Amino acid sequence: MTLLISSTPTFARDIDGKAISAKVLDEVREEVLALAGQQIYPALAVLLVGDDPASHVYVRNKLLRAKEVGIRSLEYRLPETASQAQVLELIAQLNADPTVNGILVQLPLPAPIDEQAVIHAIDPIKDVDGFHRENVGGLVQGIEVLTPCTPSGCMRLLHETCGDDLSGLHAVVIGRSNIVGKPMATLLLQANCSVSVVHSRSVDAPALCRLADIVVAAVGRPALIDASWLKPGAVVIDVGINRITSEFGNRLVGDVDYASARTVASAITPVPGGVGPMTIAYLLKNTLIASRLQRAAQARGQQPEDDLALN
Repeated sequence: MTLLISSTPTFARDIDGKAISAKVLDEVREEVLALAGQQIYPALAVLLVGDDPASHVYVRNKLLRAKEVGIRSLEYRLPETASQAQVLELIAQLNADPTVNGILVQLPLPAPIDEQAVIHAIDPIKDVDGFHRENVGGLVQGIEVLTPCTPSGCMRLLHETCGDDLSGLHAVVIGRSNIVGKPMATLLLQANCSVSVVHSRSVDAPALCRLADIVVAAVGRPALIDASWLKPGAVVIDVGINRITSEFGNRLVGDVDYASARTVASAITPVPGGVGPMTIAYLLKNTLIASRLQRAAQARGQQPEDDLALN
């Protein structure tokens, strides 16, 4: 496939995550209305433990978007002193509640709670973050499962920018985290891209990136990737959100040096306003997918946790 953009841009165009996420939310809203006509009301449970200010902001935004699209939201708050046993007990109750379709535990959790133990306690078919080991394994196998929200949102940005068919494009993912890097690489492979994953042990990472038609930066280092890392005309998806202090005060920047990169790239996500809004949009989309998968399992007379494939 030939990338549907100029190979010699003057300045990259911004990929408007706010506008594209609004399209996703409209799609979710339409499906919620259709389900309401069948007396089906998808519900998302959000669990917040402790008093982390950023977590409170994230949860508030998620609940607000859920309300806007008509998804019923349930908020559960536990104090900073809550034990792991209390968290697991609440998750068990939500797993057993047939009116709850999605469960999201806001991370990070206070120490000494084991985040992995909490994540893997969630019923995989209600795990709207897509972090459960069974969902991770199903994604790699190409089974329909709940997929991590940020990589799913990044794929939508790429399709909106480059077209439906990404076959044959070379994609480089910078970072190999379980939350973004690894699932992102898997989704790009499923889209028939040739995929390289660049990480801290890679030799000459900039040279590897200069081969890429698509660069997805998810490494957590502010302004690491500049124009010298990019092939002319590359599409750049910047997942990074880093708070820095400068002479202009506190501000958010990505993993990509936006001012430099946009002189070489053909399209780029700004920070903020790029990937961030897509993550919440796909959280709500995952809630609808979870509801559908659960209904399919129940129609076959199965308990949801007994069947992950659901194809």
